[in-house]
Amino acid sequence: MKRNHLLTVLIMIFCLSISCNRNKPEVREYNQKYTGEYLNRIAFPVGGIGAGMFCIEGTGAISHMSVRNRPEIFNEPCTFAAIHVSGYDNATKVLEGPVPDWKIFGSSGTGNGAAGTSFGLTRFEGAEFIARFPFAEVTLKDKDIPMDIKLLCWSPFIPCDADNSSLPVGAIEYSFTNTSAENLNAVFSWNAKNFMSTGPGNGIKPISGGFILHQESVTGHPENQGDFAVFTDSPDVSVDHCWFRGGWWDPMTMAWKTIIQGDISPGDPVPGSAPGASLYVPFELEKGETQTIRLMFAWYVPNTELRYGADLMNGEIEEMEPTTTCCGDSICEPSSLYYRPWYATRFNSINDLSAYWNDSYDDLKEKTMIFSDAFYRSNLPPEVLEAVAANLTILKSPTVLRQADGRLWAWEGCSDNNGCCAGSCTHVWNYAQAIPHLFPSLERSFRETEFMISQDSSGHQVFRSGLPLRPIRHEFYAASDGQLGGIMKVYRDWRISGDNKWIEKMWPYVKLSMDYSIETWDPRHKGVLEEPHHNTYDIEFWGPDPMCSSFYIGALTAIIEMGNFLGEDTGLYKELLEKGKIYIEENLFNGEYLVQKITTSGLNARDPVSMAQETWSVDYSDEATELLMKEGPKYQYGNGCLSDGVLGMWLASCAGLKEVIKNDMVTDHLLSVHRYNLRTDLSDHANPQRPSFAMGDEGGLLLCSWPKGGELSLPFVYSNEVWTGIEYQVASHLMMKGKVEEGLNIVRTCRNRYDGRTRNPFNEYECGHWYARALSSYSLLQGLTGIRYDAVDSILYINSRIGDDFVSFISTETGFGNAGLRNGEPFLDVKYGHIDMKEIRIQETG
Repeated sequence: MKRNHLLTVLIMIFCLSISCNRNKPEVREYNQKYTGEYLNRIAFPVGGIGAGMFCIEGTGAISHMSVRNRPEIFNEPCTFAAIHVSGYDNATKVLEGPVPDWKIFGSSGTGNGAAGTSFGLTRFEGAEFIARFPFAEVTLKDKDIPMDIKLLCWSPFIPCDADNSSLPVGAIEYSFTNTSAENLNAVFSWNAKNFMSTGPGNGIKPISGGFILHQESVTGHPENQGDFAVFTDSPDVSVDHCWFRGGWWDPMTMAWKTIIQGDISPGDPVPGSAPGASLYVPFELEKGETQTIRLMFAWYVPNTELRYGADLMNGEIEEMEPTTTCCGDSICEPSSLYYRPWYATRFNSINDLSAYWNDSYDDLKEKTMIFSDAFYRSNLPPEVLEAVAANLTILKSPTVLRQADGRLWAWEGCSDNNGCCAGSCTHVWNYAQAIPHLFPSLERSFRETEFMISQDSSGHQVFRSGLPLRPIRHEFYAASDGQLGGIMKVYRDWRISGDNKWIEKMWPYVKLSMDYSIETWDPRHKGVLEEPHHNTYDIEFWGPDPMCSSFYIGALTAIIEMGNFLGEDTGLYKELLEKGKIYIEENLFNGEYLVQKITTSGLNARDPVSMAQETWSVDYSDEATELLMKEGPKYQYGNGCLSDGVLGMWLASCAGLKEVIKNDMVTDHLLSVHRYNLRTDLSDHANPQRPSFAMGDEGGLLLCSWPKGGELSLPFVYSNEVWTGIEYQVASHLMMKGKVEEGLNIVRTCRNRYDGRTRNPFNEYECGHWYARALSSYSLLQGLTGIRYDAVDSILYINSRIGDDFVSFISTETGFGNAGLRNGEPFLDVKYGHIDMKEIRIQETG
């Protein structure tokens, strides 16, 4: 009896384990395909730098249609491709996989039945998705369709070629392979309502091989003007420019019936508005044959209402003039009151743009493929390649704008329907390491804006630049980390470009900025930032802290290097650098990590309560004033272990500068951050701030912790959060110190949150979607390999932390390709352009 009971228990346990395994999702490998529930949230951006985007979803659907110079994250217009196969039952389907469950109820309009969508049309049983940036491939399967079907979606992305990488275009190539034993006759169609319509003046116009969804400008609203072209190069295309006009759901009902019948009858354009349009491509496939239909998209929205920054008042222009000479010898005055996208000056109309896209398609695809192949030729850890590539999509998102004259301007990220946090914010874009290497000329435009337009005659920089780019009023504190980080980035961008004339031009502005920083934050010349200093946490730190003082140390190192090259006097900077190094090492290290020394007395600054009246982010109620008496100013971190605690040293290494603070001390701090701040499960972590970046049983790297006690009642406002941009900078800095596994632990923890089930793998968000700080992920390449090209000296540096046999991607001002070690021997394989190299220099970690 006991044996039978034991056998029963064992059988129950076995059955339970089988059931659990069935319900447990298949673990997805990094940098590989997405299937099943991992498809849920995928939305892969397609478009150009500063040109807007749409997204291809994991199912093959199009969403996030953001082509009007602003984000429209939940704009999923009714567009769909379809296939009809003659002679087969149930063989007319939308070329998409199943609609994700979250869209059926919970998204906009679903409480009324999701009317106006294509959700109710028959579609494929299964889908798979794989990204090879900037390409995305969707594979569709269905038992009723005797074909293998793939969608290849892409848009041009060619490092060193900023203009062709900034086109407002995209494409989907639909490939059909006959898997049956007989010839097949089929009709491909692409169908859309006029989602460009904003009211009166809309219509659908003809273009060779397709149609244009059109909206005219109306009086007082030139920004309404917009065109979206859809066309193919297929000679057999037929276009219906106007769906059936009627009430209720008549247009969609009749359009679907046309598709089911395999009807390819054309329809002429009509005057006035049209509810939608379709293009049809009939084709025949022999057994085993494959045919690809190329569908091209282009959009043209030349006008906006975008303008940011308070204009200068009378008398302020004269004050600005000596330091605003980026456009010759006078202030850079914008040509328009409002922002105009770069492409609107390159092309005169949607027809010009579409013709260029059609004529250049093969050439641009070939060059883009050269980049993609070179990037994925790398054999670095797959979680690293996934993290880097996923965040390059930020450059195709509405986070980035490109002004009419070609210069960049950017948000921090994207709110649902507007940009979030304006002005190419210096303290956020400090983290971003991709553009400097992929499109160095665009990155230098950031520096020229910061130092030559947004910096006044005292050296004060507004850390949020105006749009259109122009001098604006200086109404708030400078950002210590942003302004000092900019000095290191000038050095970095000079060494990447090899342009000595550029550094000569920049030097007077850089020196003025440095001298302002010293006078403002270190007036007693201690070598650390002591006066209250604004920073990326949107508050001011009081007293020396290692994060912002490490920026100071890095900026002093950079200006000494630049000054020495130019033959300038750098004596004061050398003196302050030595003092700062000693102060940090002797006063801020607690044996494990670096801490803040909160200071309110002996400063030039008034008391914290008085100072709070000048800032938007700090206020003192009666209760807060009582806390001030006990603990000091609000929003400090004191004895905390700050993940960004040696951020300035990371940026120094990224820039090719020496880390001046003791290597062992910096490494100990980073290891403490890994030990104390990396959580594999946040279930027991309370976060009253913004929890959805990482929560529940997810893991993440906290911004700060207090392992030795001393947590303040009100530490800095984001201290309990998890930001991917900080995760990547800590990970890459650990790698630079030879702590590769610790760095990879952080990368994996981050990417596990962005696996497609809950979050979009191609949209790492913080204060907005496609948040710029996440571009720190690009530094993982340097973190693992130490690969850095110095164009001034024509030297390629390699400092491997992953052994003597690896291949990595490298991009420079003039070319890109692969570099690495083969059995300990260095190599450089240029795939595009040229890289002039006199020497490869192998370094050692530490």
